[in-house]
Amino acid sequence: MTNKPPYIPSSDLKTILHSKRANLYYLEHCRVLVNGGRVEYLTDQGKESLYWNIPIANTTSILLGTGTSITQAAVRELSKAGVVIGFCGGGGTPLFAGTEIEWLNPQSEYRPTQYLQDWCKFWFDDELRLEAAKLLQTNRLQYIQALWPVIHNEQSVLQKLCEDYKHRFNSVPDHTHLLTAEGRFTSQLYRIAIQATSYDPSFTRSHRGNAHDPANRFLDHGNYLAYGLGATACWVLGLPFGLAILHGKTRRGGLVFDAADIIKDAIVLPQAFISAVEGHDEKKFRQMCIQKFTKFKALDIIIDTLKLISLQMQKV
Repeated sequence: MTNKPPYIPSSDLKTILHSKRANLYYLEHCRVLVNGGRVEYLTDQGKESLYWNIPIANTTSILLGTGTSITQAAVRELSKAGVVIGFCGGGGTPLFAGTEIEWLNPQSEYRPTQYLQDWCKFWFDDELRLEAAKLLQTNRLQYIQALWPVIHNEQSVLQKLCEDYKHRFNSVPDHTHLLTAEGRFTSQLYRIAIQATSYDPSFTRSHRGNAHDPANRFLDHGNYLAYGLGATACWVLGLPFGLAILHGKTRRGGLVFDAADIIKDAIVLPQAFISAVEGHDEKKFRQMCIQKFTKFKALDIIIDTLKLISLQMQKV
């Protein structure tokens, strides 16, 4: 007589930590549903319908683009697994100008309250919130220097730029000056990426406004993938999206943009120009971004940085 292994109900299985999950999905022209107890997305190919499994326990967030629908049962299962759901337009960006991406958070009353309480201790003080924003920018510079790919011989220029703006960020008197300095810094990053990849020197950044320029399209697309990680990190830590420290305390969802800033210029920005020069399509670009998010543990970086800011601001 053989002994059967003990039965373990699925409710007792430990889910994979969000920071260790490998999958980030962008879906379009499909239907997300539950089929045989599994969450799948359904696509049509001629007269056939193809079902593709979504490993929800290993997924951080899902972006639903043009031509998608999702069933109530699928939302229920995704919420159980702690998957953040985002609705967006084609290519991972909003469909209409001026429309911000909408995030649906999994329902949970058992997330930690420590970080929210620590965050609120400094957030209502303008000076302390400015110090937190400076700390975020300092960490952003650190990861740009560590993760920026070696494309040509731009590393020394990049290092000097980051050291220069580290001083500038730390010396600004208010949020307005910090945002101005941040914008100028990003413009310099574009210039370095253009020179390193020999991209069109007449390039100008056009948010959701230049469908004919591949670098602009890739930047929009990749940034929204980063926003998915930012939204996931904020949800995991129990931080409301409205408690921004840089993008304005009245901007809806501003903390998602703050969180994404920690890694998106280090990973998405250079990859957008590399993919544009190499002639990648959006699917290939998306795969490259997600591979690098996984390789460099981008979600870990965002979570750890937000936790660091929360801890450091208690010592100020």
